[in-house]
Amino acid sequence: MKNSSTTSGPKKVTTKVIAAMKKEKNRIACLTAYDYITARLLDQAGVDLILVGDSLGMVFQGHETTIPVTMDEMIYHAKVVVRAVDRAMVIVDMPFMSYQANDEEGFRNAGRIMKETGAGGVKFEGGERIANLVRMTVRAGIPVIGHLGLTPQSIHQFGGFTPRGVTPAEAKQIFKDAVALEKAGAFSIVLEKIPASLAEKITKSIKIPTIGIGAGMHCDGQVLVVSDILGLNEDFHPRFIRRYARLAETIRQGVSAYVKDVKEEKFPNKKESY
Repeated sequence: MKNSSTTSGPKKVTTKVIAAMKKEKNRIACLTAYDYITARLLDQAGVDLILVGDSLGMVFQGHETTIPVTMDEMIYHAKVVVRAVDRAMVIVDMPFMSYQANDEEGFRNAGRIMKETGAGGVKFEGGERIANLVRMTVRAGIPVIGHLGLTPQSIHQFGGFTPRGVTPAEAKQIFKDAVALEKAGAFSIVLEKIPASLAEKITKSIKIPTIGIGAGMHCDGQVLVVSDILGLNEDFHPRFIRRYARLAETIRQGVSAYVKDVKEEKFPNKKESY
């Protein structure tokens, strides 16, 4: 049996709950998860949205970008996470080239994720160019989150993980993209690594919630990669991450103590034996 969440509030987070959170100015807490144990702990701690991000390509698989991640891999990890969660809404990233070729392919792949994983919705990167796909997907009953600003699947086009929306022209386009996603039926939008002033303007101008990552304090919610906030990835130090634990050192200490006890024949003892 799964353990229930320790937080108060709705028993299950849905698109309706997320919409109400913006109206009530109740900030939305979102984190990534790729495995059962982590997802269960996040759910118990009161996280509202759990994103099975294609960031797993970098965090879990060790790639330099998110681009190598496949549909089958996303579905595998999403199944595991959904199995762990009682309260949070689980959203799954649509991986690179699962929707870029044409809208019909993207639509069918979104349906496959929902059908095979039991997730609560999917996330697409892009704005105006994917508005029709978002519209098709939403009409089929699949909740969609958009993703604007620094979109990792376009990292080679951008030339690096640099902030977006810093020029007037690019800021104008990101704003237009946000409006287009709202009109297409997306229930929320992730804003990544854009100026706080632009994120504030978008947040105040659209009715659906914005979820920021490196986009300042004015978004309706925040999302970070779980290994970053827990201090598991010690080599990654962008300014938008706050570390709430130092688990890398804790794990090293624990494992070192175990190795020492094994080498010195202190583990197992009589009480730990059958």
